Amino acid sequence: MKSLLPIQADNNYPFHKSVTYIFGFLTAVTLIRSLIHLLAPDGGANSIASIIVFPGTPDPNAVIYFVFSLWGLSQLLMGIFYVIVLIRYRNLIPLMLLFLFAEYTLRLIIGRVLRPLADNYFIGTAPGEIGNYILIPLTVILLIWTLQPSKKQAAAGPDAASVTKGQ
Repeated sequence: MKSLLPIQADNNYPFHKSVTYIFGFLTAVTLIRSLIHLLAPDGGANSIASIIVFPGTPDPNAVIYFVFSLWGLSQLLMGIFYVIVLIRYRNLIPLMLLFLFAEYTLRLIIGRVLRPLADNYFIGTAPGEIGNYILIPLTVILLIWTLQPSKKQAAAGPDAASVTKGQ
């Protein structure tokens, strides 16, 4: 629990540096997709998520694009928070990985169980659909990796200091 909610947030972290690099890559992906949803004329709904264009008056697509843009805004705010963690509070990376795991798992549950859409709403498979199946196990592996003591920390014993800036 101490790894998920450390008493002090800082850049002292007891896990391997490669976790930080992978989390940095996931942060970049979060920022890029957020900007696409926020700034693309269709919010990425048609061009990326492969949702069909709906006919009608008033234009129902305007509502979909609006919601996708709001989603982009919330992703951008989380991405900025991830950047802050990478720069200043790296010992919070396990908590951020837990948030990523929750986000991608709940996306899958919503898309497959709570609010599934039939295939006729799509013209293809969205990258996010595929990403769910990759990122859920990846975040679990990274989270487990961050919660395991590093070799240096294990050799030093349980009374070892909080470990330095990565192994």
